[in-house]
Amino acid sequence: MKVEIVSVGTELLMGQIANTDAQYIASRLGEVGMDSFFQQTVGDNQARLLQTIDLAASRSDIVVLTGGLGPTPDDLTKETLAKYLDLPLREDPASRRAMEAWMRGRGRQITPNNYKQVAFPEGALIFPNERGTAPGFALEKDGKRFVVLPGPPNELTHMVDRSLMPYLQGLTGEKIVSRTLKFFGIGESALAYALDELLQGQDRVTVAPYAGLGEVSLRLSVKLLEGEEAAPLLDPVEQKIRDVAGQYLYEVGKRSLPEVVGSLLLEKGCTLALAESCTGGMIASERVALPGISAALLEGVVCYSNQAKRHRLGVSEETLQQEGAVSRACALEMAQGERRASGADYALSVTGIAGPDGGTEQKPVGLVYVGLAGPALSVARELRLGGDRQRIRRLSMLNALDLLRRALLGQALQDA
Repeated sequence: MKVEIVSVGTELLMGQIANTDAQYIASRLGEVGMDSFFQQTVGDNQARLLQTIDLAASRSDIVVLTGGLGPTPDDLTKETLAKYLDLPLREDPASRRAMEAWMRGRGRQITPNNYKQVAFPEGALIFPNERGTAPGFALEKDGKRFVVLPGPPNELTHMVDRSLMPYLQGLTGEKIVSRTLKFFGIGESALAYALDELLQGQDRVTVAPYAGLGEVSLRLSVKLLEGEEAAPLLDPVEQKIRDVAGQYLYEVGKRSLPEVVGSLLLEKGCTLALAESCTGGMIASERVALPGISAALLEGVVCYSNQAKRHRLGVSEETLQQEGAVSRACALEMAQGERRASGADYALSVTGIAGPDGGTEQKPVGLVYVGLAGPALSVARELRLGGDRQRIRRLSMLNALDLLRRALLGQALQDA
């Protein structure tokens, strides 16, 4: 079956917010064997929305609309779909009670326009909204199915998981199970080349690569027959991938690299301290976001100036004069000094030129050194990164965390 996603909201067309709703819905459709060949975005205008719905219904089996379910006059999605299908709107008593309880429980005043959120086209299957006041719904007419979901991402993702996915699976009877393998330190083309034989010889298990910022994901998917289990089919393929690129594999699942490294620190009972220059506390911020990390993260120091590097971390004047603040030697001394000062098991350091200014022919923008000091090790790596200032800083942070990940796993490390 073909699904078309229609995102409603003038703010989307103006670029005021990112369309994460369509991204999330599209990412889930493959799990129930559905295809999506088109997506549309339309503003809060009934005439244009009618045209958009008509085009979507002409080429897709299911039309999923998001947004435009609020209480204000420009929230027109539900009314416009009812007009398109020539169906009256009927208030749902259960939805009314749930909306009133939700509003009163948060001390909010209920106004007459709130009640437009609990009226639905006749015959609709209502999807309760446990995180807001606007339920979603699904209905069928003339062989076409229409689904309407709220726009706020925290409401939409919950409703997709709880209501939309079971609804769609009930239509197809198919079950597709996926497993995501995440890699850092190898590019998409290099990983694809290393796995060329596997990628060319796909059978029941499909392998799809996706490139992200500094990392690559492989999604393994298999369509299961009734009574089949996914693991016997996915495990051998995963093992073949591990045999080729296991040193770069940091996660099987959904966790990010910062989350994985934080979990490793906690699991191994190790402590960490940070000495950041060009990243300006970015690594510390990612660490603090992980619940329970206080058991592992001792401190983070932003040593931006040479004076701070000397006085706080003990970087030698000789190193700063001869090698410079952006150097392998400085990164090493920063990490070693922070480890001494904090008493942590491991200390990470970052120093570099994030741009857009400050680069020279010998030390261009994007030149970064990450250092790691730990039990019986002290290493630094040179990075040559591209992109704008934010991209360089984030890639620096990820490379530093990957260096720590490898150390925690006991992988051989050396200056590079």
